[in-house]
Amino acid sequence: MIKKSSRRRFLQLTAGGIIGLTLGNKLIIRSVHADELPHLEENNPQASTLKYVNNSKVKGQQCKNCLLIRNTSNDSDWQPCAIFPGKSVNMNGWCSAYAPKPA
Repeated sequence: MIKKSSRRRFLQLTAGGIIGLTLGNKLIIRSVHADELPHLEENNPQASTLKYVNNSKVKGQQCKNCLLIRNTSNDSDWQPCAIFPGKSVNMNGWCSAYAPKPA
């Protein structure tokens, strides 16, 4: 016996698939918090190349004011940066990739 496809069955399967993907994404992929990332050390090869320092000597140019910082929603002194994946940078730090946030 051949099943006849219907619009209702298609919509049910589509909705089920979307819900499954959404819930599966939540269960399988876990977001990492900045507190869980290792701190970037100044002697890290990439940090050295970009002249990264934990405490900026340039007034107004700090990681907390940089466009490349990924999460500024919490009050942690260390946050993830797009330039240093898998590491967190000091919010008072600076590197030569500094890009000011638009006003």
